[in-house]
Amino acid sequence: MVTEKVKRELEMLKRHLLILKYVVENEPIGILKLAEETGIPSHKVRYSLRVLEQEGLIAASAPGAVTTERTESFLRDLDISIDRLQDMARGLKEVKIER
Repeated sequence: MVTEKVKRELEMLKRHLLILKYVVENEPIGILKLAEETGIPSHKVRYSLRVLEQEGLIAASAPGAVTTERTESFLRDLDISIDRLQDMARGLKEVKIER
C-alpha cells in the first residue's frame, strides 16, 4: 500500500531519534549497550548510528558514539520539524477522493 512506505520511514525516524536520545544522555555509548538499553537489534542500532553520523549529529569514538557540535541545534529545532510533519499529515485528510 502507498501509505506503508511512509509508515516505515516514520518508524525508522523514531528509531533514529531514540538512538540519538540515548547517545545524548549516555555518551559515549557503544552499539551493544544501545541495543541492550533500547531493545533494538544491534544491526538496526548500527544502521541508525550510521545515518546519524552521516547527518553529522554523532561521531564515532573509541569508547562509543558521542554527540557533535550540530546536535544541539538539531535538538533545538526538532519540535518545529515534528510539528511541520504533523501538519503535513493532517493536510492529507484535505485530499477528498469522491467515488
